[in-house]
Amino acid sequence: MLSRVAEALFWIGRYVERAEDTARLLDVHFHEMLEDPTVDEADTCTVLLSVMGIPDETAQQHRTSWGLLELLGYDPTTPSSIVGALVAARQNGRGAREALSAEIWECLNSTYNALPTRVAAARDFGPAPFFRYVRDRAATFAGFVDASMSQDASHDVLVLGRSLERVDMTARLLAARIAAGRVGAAWTATLQACSAHDAYLRTYRQSVEAPQVLEFLLVDRFFPRSVFHALSVGERALARLDPESGRTALGESARRTIGRARTDLEFLPAGNLLDNLPDRLHRLQRTVSTLTEEVSQRLFAGSAPLQWNLEEPAG
Repeated sequence: MLSRVAEALFWIGRYVERAEDTARLLDVHFHEMLEDPTVDEADTCTVLLSVMGIPDETAQQHRTSWGLLELLGYDPTTPSSIVGALVAARQNGRGAREALSAEIWECLNSTYNALPTRVAAARDFGPAPFFRYVRDRAATFAGFVDASMSQDASHDVLVLGRSLERVDMTARLLAARIAAGRVGAAWTATLQACSAHDAYLRTYRQSVEAPQVLEFLLVDRFFPRSVFHALSVGERALARLDPESGRTALGESARRTIGRARTDLEFLPAGNLLDNLPDRLHRLQRTVSTLTEEVSQRLFAGSAPLQWNLEEPAG
C-alpha cells in the first residue's frame, strides 16, 4: 500500500469520526439550551469552544449557540467543523479511491452532495435533524467499512485513524461536561449523545450518576465508544500494521505511546479515576496528538505532503 493512500485512509477514518462526534457534542449543547433556561449561553459556548481548541479571538465572535453552530457545524473551510470534516473525508477518499469499495465511496460522495441541502434546512428549521443525519451517515460508513472492505492493511489504517479520533473526541466531550459543572439530566444527555444510555443502564442497573458515567465512558472494556476500548482497538490495528516494531526490546515509539495510555487506564484503581480528571483528559488529547505525529513519521514518511483542495477541480 502506497504511503499516500495509507495517509488518506487514516484521515478518512479521523474525519468521519470527527464529524459524528462533533454532531454529538453540539447535540448535547442544544438540548441543554432548550431544556434548561437557567444555563448561561455565553459561558457554555465559551467552555465548548475552549474544549474544541478554538482560538480566543475566534471564540469571542461565536459566543452564542447559533454562532457556535455556524463555526463548528456548517463552516466548510475548516476540518474542525462537521461540514468541513465531511468535505475533507470525501476529498481524501478521492485520493485513495483504489483502496475503497464502491459502497464506501458512494457513501462519502452522496453525503458530500447532500450537505448544502441539509445545512439550508438546518438553518431554517433547527439543527436536530442535521445532527441525526450526520450520525446516521457515519454509522452507514462504518457499516460499509466492516462489511465491504478487506480486513487488510487498508482497513487497519482507517480503523487506527477512527480510534484515535474517538479517544480525542470522547475526552473532549467529557471535558466539556466537567467544565460546565452541571449535574443530573446533563449526564443523561451525555450518555445519549454517545448512544451509551441503554448500555450504561444494562451495565450498572441504577440511576445515572456522574462517577459511573465517567467510569463507563473512560474505562469500560466492552462499550465501543469508551476511551479504553478505542485505545485497545487502535493498539491492535497498529500492531498489525507494523509487526516488526514489536521485536525490539523497547518497542516502536507509537506502539509504546498507545500501549502506555491504555495500561494507565486499565490498571487505574477505580477510586482514583476522578483524581485530577481534567488533567487526565487533557493528557489523553496530547497522547492522540503525539500518536498522530509518530504514526505519520513511521507509516507515511515516504509520501509527499498532501494539500487537500476543498473545491472541485475544473472539468
